[in-house]
Amino acid sequence: MNTVTLNLDPVICLTDEQFYQLCMANKDVSLELNAQGELIIVPPVGGESGRSEADLIIKVGNWNYQSKLGIVFSSSTIFRLPNGAKRSPDVAWIKLDRWEALTEEEREKFPPLTPDFIIELRSKTDRLKTLQEKCTEYIDNGLRLGWLINPQDKQVEIYRLGKPVEILQFPVLLSGEEVLPGFELQL
Repeated sequence: MNTVTLNLDPVICLTDEQFYQLCMANKDVSLELNAQGELIIVPPVGGESGRSEADLIIKVGNWNYQSKLGIVFSSSTIFRLPNGAKRSPDVAWIKLDRWEALTEEEREKFPPLTPDFIIELRSKTDRLKTLQEKCTEYIDNGLRLGWLINPQDKQVEIYRLGKPVEILQFPVLLSGEEVLPGFELQL
């Protein structure tokens, strides 16, 4: 199954609350909304991609458990970006003070902020260009560090705020730099 994008603009412009209600009414479907108001239906991933995604969440989570610097989120979490997009990275991390600054309602629904760090893991059904555009969108909305892991081409693209994208070949040891101090990931 491929990603399906529906252009709702000629018919309706979903408010944040309407999009939230749409997601709650369709919990078995993974939905995103881009800044242009297009509804994106994201297909489920297979076993290998799901296992790899879980492994990444565990690794970031273990680092965070030790450092206690922030909060880790799974791909089920939708973030409301400043440009109006509602996006779900495969792994996300937010500094603790930014999370604590949100109201209880903002924490319960879709948090209105861009994560500090994200990982997008390309599955066999993902188009690379689409993921690259999504990572660029995160950067344009204040993301500090992002990794687009591309097992098919044995590459990782590193997105940093205010810097050009860096592409590295596997095997590589990635650093969380100043965003996730002391975190490393071997690919």
